Amino acid sequence: MLKLSLKEGEYVNIGDNIRVVFAGGNGKHGRLLIDAPRDMNISRSNNDPNPEKRKDTYYPEPKISEEAQQEIKRIIWNERQKKTKTGKKA
Repeated sequence: MLKLSLKEGEYVNIGDNIRVVFAGGNGKHGRLLIDAPRDMNISRSNNDPNPEKRKDTYYPEPKISEEAQQEIKRIIWNERQKKTKTGKKA
């Protein structure tokens, strides 16, 4: 799931033909403008009469292996070492 902070007038493109524009708001309420093809079904989560569509649709990413996690840590460590070495030369 992606969480964004947008200022009034900023937008997010979804694919080639959907644009969601933040139109402003106050407190806990915000206004969105959705520009999408007419044949696209768009519904609000709290007023869809079909209970199947109201289910939580969040699907977490599968966990990565321990081996992959160690490789990522190694890459990050190496990058930090490079920055430290270049910082000392400057």
